[in-house]
Amino acid sequence: MSGKKIAIIGGGNLGSAIAKGLLKSGFSKAADITVTKRNTSTLKDLKEQGVHIESDNAKAISEADVVVVALKPYNVKEVLSELRASFDAKKQILISVVTGVFLDDLEKITLPGLPIFRAMPNTAIAIQESITCICGRNATEEQNQYVKEMFDQLGVSVNIDEKLMDAATVLGACGIAYALRFIRASIQGGIEIGFDARTANLIVAQTVKGAAELLIKEKRHPEEEIDKVTTPKGCTIAGLNEMEHQGFSSSLIKGITASMDKIIKG
Repeated sequence: MSGKKIAIIGGGNLGSAIAKGLLKSGFSKAADITVTKRNTSTLKDLKEQGVHIESDNAKAISEADVVVVALKPYNVKEVLSELRASFDAKKQILISVVTGVFLDDLEKITLPGLPIFRAMPNTAIAIQESITCICGRNATEEQNQYVKEMFDQLGVSVNIDEKLMDAATVLGACGIAYALRFIRASIQGGIEIGFDARTANLIVAQTVKGAAELLIKEKRHPEEEIDKVTTPKGCTIAGLNEMEHQGFSSSLIKGITASMDKIIKG
């Protein structure tokens, strides 16, 4: 348990999910978490668990050791600029989970020398299964470790260079949608070969979960596991080859690069 006072500025879906994950994992006590939102009535469930709910951002920041910024990208500069006096570079850590706001931007609108981090989770953070990519500046090794440990409670985290943050958005955050589209198509195929939708959904979702766990827990390369189920003249290789003839891998790679181009070019 961390023992640090954490203020989450912006109690929307992502901010609330972070608070819930930190509570469920036991990383933080409810009494050590403050979540802010203009309309605090929407955070009733967190309040009932003992989390402090606050509409005053300045008050929440001034009392915190760790400040997590979970605002919308368009109002980060305006909100944080007004709160500059509430930060303390000597005792606080700032973590932004806002897409497209760079470390340079965060330092300019807060305080020079303030330990700052960018973290890019995905929507699976709601069930503590996110992959979160992290980069930072002005931080000690202890502070770096603390931030990684925090996001490890919400899934798995990895430290990357800031120049890869856009790529992390595509592969980790957009990637949820890519995986779900594959699952959806597989369910449709399952219905066509005889299953009802509910059963097909369960079979496909668990199969994808199992495949992912094989790679993570056994530290395997996908081709190692594919080779185990592709017997000579078998049905698996026939299906895989037909998918490749139809451009399966190529279309996925093109989709990933198209998402990246969209981020770069706007």
